[in-house]
Amino acid sequence: MKTAVPRYYHLDVEVSPERVGQVSRILAAHLRFWDLETLVQPVCHSAELLLHAIEEHATDKKTSIEMWWNGQHLISAVAENDRELRPDRELRPCLTRIAALSDGWGCCSTDTGSTVIWFTQRAPVDQSVPLVPTAPEPALREMLQVPREMPVAALAGAPDGEASDTLEVAR
Repeated sequence: MKTAVPRYYHLDVEVSPERVGQVSRILAAHLRFWDLETLVQPVCHSAELLLHAIEEHATDKKTSIEMWWNGQHLISAVAENDRELRPDRELRPCLTRIAALSDGWGCCSTDTGSTVIWFTQRAPVDQSVPLVPTAPEPALREMLQVPREMPVAALAGAPDGEASDTLEVAR
């Protein structure tokens, strides 16, 4: 089971071709530290796609990357400061791939004119831990030994010695 402790990480970076791989490794390290190993590949790949697109199309290369973990979902956001960059034009192929890799995504503008592109990943149930069945508790019949033959008097509650017939009890 994943821990429900909320987590947050923020990174400001000036995008360049050599920094894209470095940022991906930093994000992967934080996800592993948060015990979210299963999310490393889709999150880092999506972040790399965005950073490569920003590096190729934007004039202002300063970006901010944030990740929030709430115990069930990881929300990742990349904010770029280029007012001329149009996500619906220059980033369309990138956003199409991010939509295929993530559980949800979106794009919005801020008051300062920057664009924030976010995507979410739901943490899958940890399948590496096998479920262990609990041992069944013994039933009452297994706890008590029922004799094969018992005098009828003992079964009927008659005083000793009155009945000497025996009754065979089947299991």
